[in-house]
Amino acid sequence: MSINAAATSKNVENESSNKLNTDHPFWQIIRTVPDFPKVGIDFYDITPLLRSHINEVIDALLAALPEGVMDEVDCLGAVEARGFVFASLLAGRLGKGMILLRKPGKLPPPVANKAYALEYGKDTLEMQNNLPPERVLLVDDILATGGTLTTAYELCKSADHTVVGALVLLDLVDLHGEFPVPVYTVLKA
Repeated sequence: MSINAAATSKNVENESSNKLNTDHPFWQIIRTVPDFPKVGIDFYDITPLLRSHINEVIDALLAALPEGVMDEVDCLGAVEARGFVFASLLAGRLGKGMILLRKPGKLPPPVANKAYALEYGKDTLEMQNNLPPERVLLVDDILATGGTLTTAYELCKSADHTVVGALVLLDLVDLHGEFPVPVYTVLKA
């Protein structure tokens, strides 16, 4: 199955970029799980895309990036956990390195950490804080309330990295405010 990406950027001043693209072919593959992980939350299960359409997903993520963005990026900031999948595949294809943003206790010291609120609870992210400063593109699967991605951004900044943007498969546009750097996405809902 060949799937073409509908690339959009949240921060680009373009009327068409603000439109939802719920007719994208990926929506035929993504499962919506109601009331998961708790009542009132609709969970978008992207694992069927990972199982059978991973090359199309990586192609779509790359197509979502404006020309020249990757020239400004030294490495990818992989956000736990599904961000690891996308960032790993993108890093391999692009020849870029990765910085891991993980749950507590998974990285050797020294680490910086920051707690944050999720749409269904609380969590904490950590990253090694002894790495040389780099220009980072954050990579995650879904941008919902923005708590995880904002925390990843703040951790990178606190470690003297320059965050040039964020790349996500799915942006739930009504659940978050503006992000401090451009957000590039394949799907909007």
